[in-house]
Amino acid sequence: MKKSQFVIIGLGRFGSSLAKELVELGYEVLGVDKDEEAVQDLSQVLTHAVVAEATDEDVLRSIGVRNFDCGVVAIGDDIQASILTTILLKDLGVKKVVAKAMTELHGRVLEKIGVDRVVYPERDMGIRVAHQLVSPNLLDYIELSKDYTIAELTVPKCLNGKSLQELNPRGRFGCSIVAINKPQGVIIAPVATEVLAEKDVMVIIGTNEGIEQFEDTIIR
Repeated sequence: MKKSQFVIIGLGRFGSSLAKELVELGYEVLGVDKDEEAVQDLSQVLTHAVVAEATDEDVLRSIGVRNFDCGVVAIGDDIQASILTTILLKDLGVKKVVAKAMTELHGRVLEKIGVDRVVYPERDMGIRVAHQLVSPNLLDYIELSKDYTIAELTVPKCLNGKSLQELNPRGRFGCSIVAINKPQGVIIAPVATEVLAEKDVMVIIGTNEGIEQFEDTIIR
């Protein structure tokens, strides 16, 4: 099966980090930026990297953006350029367009012009760090929607040797432990008799309220 190909437009902190990670994961990535220095820095890392003005339709057409499976507009300092580039990618037939938003208003405009996904790197990172600061056992936090969250929680000493059946997170809090990361490997969809050990990592999904109650009642 052919792997997806990505074009990342805007090679600032977010765009370059995303591009490098996609390459690390084995995908082909074309990086585009009008800053020659930014392109030069990544030319040996990415599959291809070109200096180009992304708001020029002829330029985007000439570098073949329509042939990519996903286009990511990671322009952060120029909202007008971000919006115009996004419109051009849609018009040129890029199958999936993802765009970085600087503000809620910017994000709403991007949604109106039909992007497939809007991302808010700074806002989302702020939310995740805030939750990690107030919950010592919380390793990661991803908001699936306004009401639902998936979280990674370290198993504390007080839960060592406890089974999922004893904890009963679904019955008590409406949450599900969907995976447990143990030193010997990850257990996906663990059974009720699975026993936790200190420093295992639980991946739990549920409502924001349910996960909070689980933390307050079981872990703290």
